[in-house]
Order: sequence, then structure tokens, then C-alpha cells
Amino acid sequence: MKNTGVGLVLLAFLSASGQTPPPSPSGGALKVVILGSGAGPQVDTQRYGPAIMVEAAGEKLLFDCGRAAVIRLAEAGYRLRDIDKIFLTHLHSDHILSVPDVLLAGWTQQRNTPLQVWGPTGTKDMMNNMLKTFEFDIHLRRDVDEKFSKEGITVESTDIEEGVIYERNGVKVTAFLVDHGPVKPAFGYRIDAGGHSVVLSGDTRVSENLIKHATGVDVLVHEVFPVTVEALRASGMTREQAENIVNHHTSPAETSVVFERTKPRLAVYAHGGGPGAVAAARRNYSGPIESADDLTTILIGDKIEVQRGSTPARR
Repeated sequence: MKNTGVGLVLLAFLSASGQTPPPSPSGGALKVVILGSGAGPQVDTQRYGPAIMVEAAGEKLLFDCGRAAVIRLAEAGYRLRDIDKIFLTHLHSDHILSVPDVLLAGWTQQRNTPLQVWGPTGTKDMMNNMLKTFEFDIHLRRDVDEKFSKEGITVESTDIEEGVIYERNGVKVTAFLVDHGPVKPAFGYRIDAGGHSVVLSGDTRVSENLIKHATGVDVLVHEVFPVTVEALRASGMTREQAENIVNHHTSPAETSVVFERTKPRLAVYAHGGGPGAVAAARRNYSGPIESADDLTTILIGDKIEVQRGSTPARR
């Protein structure tokens, strides 16, 4: 078996009140923090909503912003005032619920730069309406009481198309279309910096366009949906509802085909996963696979290190 340069380091993080984040990447390295590894709109107290932080060359880029992303950011040691760039894969609620929390909490913690948001068609309207929704709070805190920074509560939002959408300090973000069934447009993202790269699939079925953009990448973070139609029906869904959900995502067996064709140095499941998904994929793919939990950190350089974060036990 070829040397993949992948090392596994198990890291027990401290409690939220005193947690110290892993060091920022140096040189040309990339740091990827899976803030939330959960999937779907249901409430899960162990796996929070989809959100991934990517760091390189001083840039802190947040991809998706699902339920409780702000809590995981704090647990991971980030200052919310430093988070001013969000990239959305699509506008399903489970991927955007914490956008207003990042907007408002970061501002009240002294962010003095506009919050920049990139996403599919509808992103700009959503952000404009969000400011209207919180108009009373914004007015009081900006103009009457605390008088927080006017710049920190402004928003610069962009409805994107496929292509390079951000490039600064040697960090390049490329958006590419994926296939999330009727959810159109839906995007994945490729981030390149210092000769290293990571691809984030977003929600998708098997996508030829993703395979094109992810081939040869260092790390491919891919969604997976290991739940069957029968299991969803047992939870109370109709057959049509269950089939629609399953058909708009990627099964473990299908991800193994994607991994075999793209051949990343490391494949990572987020937005679903678990030992069962990894075992199913290994039947057809022998390369390195990890299933991320919340706060799992991946350091991408000459070697790839996976650092596991601890999350509260399920009650």
C-alpha cells in the first residue's frame, strides 16, 4: 500500500470555558475543523448542524453555518469577532440556521468589519431580510445603547456562480455545482493554499462535476447518507418522503466509487457518517477514510493529521 502521509492523533479537547484550539497552520498548511458533523433539520445534541472552518495564511473561512455553529466555534477556541466570511453550499435550513447568530454575536463581541456571505441565488435576499428581522435589536445596540460598530453589523452578500469566488493571501476558493436533486443551485467548494487543497462536497448525489474538481485533492470531505428508505419509513415518513431524501444524497457504497475515482490522500465523512458508513465504503475502497465527529480537526501539510475533538455525551 502506498505511503499516504496520513497520521492519526487523538486529541481530547478541554471544556468550552478553557479550550485552547490547535495551532493555526504554518507555512503552506491548511487547517480544517469540522465544527458540526450532523445532517438534516432534526435536533441532535451530539452532532450539531453542518459547519466547517478552513484556515490558511491567516484566513478564517466558514463553510455553512448550521445549528449551534457559534457554540462549536467558541468550543474550538475561535473569537467570534474574527469570523467575517461565510460560504454557503445551499439554503436548506440545516445549513444556515446559525448565520444570524454569527452576524449578531460576532458584532456584539466587537467585530468591526462587514460580514461577507457568499452563496447560491437567494443569499443576498436572505441576508437583506435578516437585517430587517433584527432591525429593532440592531437599532438599539448600534444607535441607542451600547453603540457597537456600524461597520460590524453591515453585510456584503453575493449570489455566486461556478468559478473562483475568493482569492487573497494565496488562498483560493472555487465554487462548483453539485447535484442535490431539486435544490438548485447547490455548490461544493475547493480551497487551495500553499500547494495543498481540500474539497467540501456540500449536499449532493454522486456528482461528475465534484469528481472533476476533487481529483487528486489532499482531503475530500464528503457527505454520506447511510440511512435506508425502510428506516425512514419506520420513523413515520411516507415512502415518497423517504425515497426523496435518500435519492438526494450519497450512500456509503456510492461514496466509495467517488473516492476511488478521485483518490484523495484522505477521505472524510461529514454531514453523516459513523463506523457503519466507513465499513460499507471499505468494501470497495482501500484508501484512508475517517468519519468526523464535531470538533474533529484535520491538519493538511506534508503529512495529514487528524485530531479528534470531544463532544458532550448523549443524554
